[in-house]
Amino acid sequence: MEPLTADEQLTLRTGAFGAVFLVSNAEPGMLAMVRESMAASGALADASGVVRAALTSGPLPQLPRDSALEVEATVLPALGEAVRILRAKSPADVAAYRSVVLAAADRVAQAHRGVAPAEAAVIEKIRQALAEPA
Repeated sequence: MEPLTADEQLTLRTGAFGAVFLVSNAEPGMLAMVRESMAASGALADASGVVRAALTSGPLPQLPRDSALEVEATVLPALGEAVRILRAKSPADVAAYRSVVLAAADRVAQAHRGVAPAEAAVIEKIRQALAEPA
């Protein structure tokens, strides 16, 4: 296993935290956001090994603030790139990264009155971004 560079770790963080942000913003609401961020941090803390190191160290990613589409255009490619990085450097961690990101996204969606259709649509986009390339 080859260690991840700081840039590669940032890519993993951008994908994971960005995915949580996308789901959280799919159904806005201030109280819901607090509950959701707590749910997500629990899922991200469940990570181990290389994935945990990448998600718990270094600066938080800077996500665009202007529109959900801009965030999506940053986050979804980062998720795919994170999978490629892990496949190349730490193949055993690909499944762990995928499951941690999807668990965090799912916990965020569940945290406030169950999964809304908008949240389910975002989770499906996240799932596709994390999928193996054809």
